Amino acid sequence: MQTRLASWARGTTQGEQAEAILRRCVHCGFCAATCPTYLELGDERDSPRGRIYLIKQVMEGASPSASTQQHLDRCLTCRNCETTCPSGVAYGELLDLGRQAVAERLARPWPQRLQRWLLRHAVTSPAFGPAVRLAQALRQALPPSWRAKVPARRPAGALPQVGHHARQVLLLDGCAQPGMMPSIDAATIRVLDALGIGASMAPGAACCGALSFHLDAQAAALEQMRANVDAWWPLLQAGGAEALVINASGCGAMIKEYARHLRDDPDYADKAAYVVERVRDLAELIAPQAAQLAPRLGQAPVAAFHPPCTLQHWQGLREVNEQLLRALGFVLQPFGDEHLCCGSAGAYALLQPDLSGRLRQRKLAAIEAAQPQVILSANVGCIGHLQAGTQTPVRHWIEVLDQRLSAGPARA
Repeated sequence: MQTRLASWARGTTQGEQAEAILRRCVHCGFCAATCPTYLELGDERDSPRGRIYLIKQVMEGASPSASTQQHLDRCLTCRNCETTCPSGVAYGELLDLGRQAVAERLARPWPQRLQRWLLRHAVTSPAFGPAVRLAQALRQALPPSWRAKVPARRPAGALPQVGHHARQVLLLDGCAQPGMMPSIDAATIRVLDALGIGASMAPGAACCGALSFHLDAQAAALEQMRANVDAWWPLLQAGGAEALVINASGCGAMIKEYARHLRDDPDYADKAAYVVERVRDLAELIAPQAAQLAPRLGQAPVAAFHPPCTLQHWQGLREVNEQLLRALGFVLQPFGDEHLCCGSAGAYALLQPDLSGRLRQRKLAAIEAAQPQVILSANVGCIGHLQAGTQTPVRHWIEVLDQRLSAGPARA
């Protein structure tokens, strides 16, 4: 795609990166066939190709409008289009650049700015966990629309002492998951303990930065990334931990891009790259020991595995996760539209509730046709979003694995 950058973009890192990506696009439109928002809305501007044109216009000097911003906002950043694209267009990176360029040239109405500020600060606040627990205690008294957004309480349970293990890994802390679903981290610690691996949080680490990055606060997100690198890098370099293990695929996807986001920072570029090389999805860590774990497990339920977009399209780890689950005895039921986003997408479900709800309804209709006993996933956002629309239990696969491990081997 030929481009003529505006004077403000020529010679800048932002402009050069955008131009390099734009030139790879050949207008083929394959991306539209796998874009959830285009499939729902049928508007070319709500397809990856259409959004690429909108970004191109801004980079060439056109003034962005509220309509431009709306169509970019509607993108789920699922990156299904990248999986489909035959030309290797880095659409996700281009969208980051385009949204930043629009935000710099078009102020949002104050209600939108306030909403995004509140979301960024509320979820990362120390008060978030207590607030969730209060909402859970009052859940039955809440209006149905609010109740659906409050996950039912799942106690974390007792935690083992893990400091004696020779193998040690780091887990994330400071994001939405410990506040909303502490049972996920607790289950992770127990399962890894059973494999002789100690898991703990690094002091000083906090939110991965994804929430701020996608809510018009990229500078704040970069500061969060630097703070996390400062917390993780010394422990990884000194051998205090062999890896940074992620059990929320959305966080894993963001952290694996730290090296890209900090590549122009002379103080953090090398450190970020070092950290990224040691990031492991939870399934990647457990997979080599599946044969050791499988004989110790109780009966497996019939399950449907919903692969989050950040797992399958951002990281390319869907097959790793599914192979591990099958090796651990899970019976996985196939269903339609497995490649499409469920509509969660971080804060998207709150910012675009109608479209998000439509995508969830489509996803659940496909899953429930397979009649699973439980829906498994690998991202806290997807789990909470899907559970709000179905009576079928939705769990992180590590929680169900922990339950099976506690139950012990199934008796014949």
